[in-house]
Amino acid sequence: MSRLHQSRIADFQEVLGEPTVALTKLRELCFSGIPFDGGLRCLCWKILLNYLPLEKALWSSLLKKQRDLYSQFLKEMIIQPGIAKANLGVSREDVTLEDHPLNPNPDSRWNTYFKDNEVLLQIDKDVRRLYPDMAFFQRPTDYPCLLILDPQNEFETLRRRVEQTTLKSQTVARNRSGVTNVSSPLKTTPSSLSEYEVLPNGCEAHWEVVERILFIYAKLNPGIAYVQGMNEIVGPLYYTFATDPNSEWKEHAEADTFFCFTNLMAEIRDNFIKSLDDSQCGITYKMEKVYSTLKEKDVELYLKLQEQNIKPQFFAFRWLTLLLSQEFLLPDVIRIWDSLFADDKRFDFLLLVCCAMLTLIRDQLLEGDFTLNMRLLQDYPISDVHLILKKAKELQDSK
Repeated sequence: MSRLHQSRIADFQEVLGEPTVALTKLRELCFSGIPFDGGLRCLCWKILLNYLPLEKALWSSLLKKQRDLYSQFLKEMIIQPGIAKANLGVSREDVTLEDHPLNPNPDSRWNTYFKDNEVLLQIDKDVRRLYPDMAFFQRPTDYPCLLILDPQNEFETLRRRVEQTTLKSQTVARNRSGVTNVSSPLKTTPSSLSEYEVLPNGCEAHWEVVERILFIYAKLNPGIAYVQGMNEIVGPLYYTFATDPNSEWKEHAEADTFFCFTNLMAEIRDNFIKSLDDSQCGITYKMEKVYSTLKEKDVELYLKLQEQNIKPQFFAFRWLTLLLSQEFLLPDVIRIWDSLFADDKRFDFLLLVCCAMLTLIRDQLLEGDFTLNMRLLQDYPISDVHLILKKAKELQDSK
């Protein structure tokens, strides 16, 4: 380990060792990248995403309270409905004029169950293909959820719900819009989801944990529920927490990821709500901000893109909505997120990163035609995120 690296770890430990964490100092350190050593990133993200308070004395009680609350969510939204479903139809009293599978009443247990199934099937389809270039999400977790996998429990699990349903998940996709869902070549989708075999009873893969987090989030947030792309936001969070070197943090990765994801979504959820697209908090405004920033920093490149009618919707939609999680490999995404989460004007720096990505390939864009330039922007050619972040910082400092 280099002396510089040891010095950076010592700087983090000093800030995190204080009774009250100095947030400004922590942000400055995190902005330049958080070392993986000693679970530093996991802890810093939890503070930056407002899951942990700045007063260290409160951490222990808050974590216990939130983890107990998540267990309660599991019981209320997965286990109890699963028990009810397992019992439905056992006696004739369950299928009555008041409640039966064809009952259109929105308060019907059956109606709720079928609607939840539609959401679950879309989540299932998306989480199975999370980072297919990595084996991690298909591997079994060291800490399967005992509440769910207890063999004494006789209830319908999410796994069983997906296996037993005949509804095709393709029919319930909630895409945001058109070209924006073009997948990155970095994420080659397997031809068949059967490549990801479900693990035997008593084990569960990491993608199943992510599925559960998204399902609980959808149940608790019916206004937005689940929209494709949320899987790409929760994936890096869960990976970071589930690979933490501290086994106690790792054991509670599911609950901690859920609350950090919920806090992060509270800040970016407007990007996922189509009706807000054209409002000042919507994604269209942010995409236009990328172009107005580019115009300010590099008017020649801005005019070239305008001349070719290359709209920010064609590429910046995905960059901004998914926080660049589909443009780079996972370790690089995590490094970018260190800087994004450390941004005190949350995600203003993201606009500068997008602008830096454009200026770094300006020569190719100035020379290319529409087709070539679209290909460059849909499959971004630079993989060195440190170069991109350095350029974004230069743009920030030149304001």
